[in-house]
Amino acid sequence: MARPRDPRRRSELLDQIVGYLAEHGIAGLSLRPLAAALGHSTYVLTHHFKDKDELISAVLAHLDQRHKSRLRALPGWREGRSIGDIVRASWQWHITEDLPMVRLLHEIEGLSAAGRLRGPYVPRMLGDRAEFVAEVLRARGVPHAVALRNATLLNAAYTGLQIDYLTTGDKERVDAAVAELAALADAWTSLPTTS
Repeated sequence: MARPRDPRRRSELLDQIVGYLAEHGIAGLSLRPLAAALGHSTYVLTHHFKDKDELISAVLAHLDQRHKSRLRALPGWREGRSIGDIVRASWQWHITEDLPMVRLLHEIEGLSAAGRLRGPYVPRMLGDRAEFVAEVLRARGVPHAVALRNATLLNAAYTGLQIDYLTTGDKERVDAAVAELAALADAWTSLPTTS
């Protein structure tokens, strides 16, 4: 009989796996080299994740939860900080402290878009991300249907700016575009909207 999974141990293992993937990428991921790099047997990985697909799904959920927790911890989040302030603070965090994770997420999304990663986890993560941002917009007075649409646009623009920065390294130009995106997001909560 298999031992039950320890949620705390699984979370610690996910932190290690995410660190490894941020450094090595995910395109050539194989469980045996991953386990060896982490100082574990392959059994330890397969005990916590039945296969590579489950591991990738768990990595995405872990990264997504980490990101949401970080956003909620921003000063002023609970006090209704403006969407533009949240965009600017999130950008600063991603570019200065979290760039390896940003690269990893975009690699995963790119592999999924190219059909090289199967499974529902990337579409589910993107849908959850849109709903998370829509919830923030709704809390600031944006109507339900408009909030989801605008959250999708905000996420797509933000992601595109991250990819632009990662690809070109043109901080000044991209930072100016982020400022415009933040101003647009603020305008959504101060102007009448139509559904």
